[in-house]
Amino acid sequence: MAFARKFLADEIGATGIEYGLIASLIAMAAMSGFDELGDVVDSSYGDTAAKYEDIVN
Repeated sequence: MAFARKFLADEIGATGIEYGLIASLIAMAAMSGFDELGDVVDSSYGDTAAKYEDIVN
């Protein structure tokens, strides 16, 4: 029982876990933003390619 109380009261490593959670949330937000940016860039290149084909042909 003493081991369980000591284990539950121990906070060593809690800060590392919190930083890990924060880093994972930032990474998820960045991936979502990059996905949206990729769609915009793809659309922009597609429009440019279509305009170029119209000019060339």
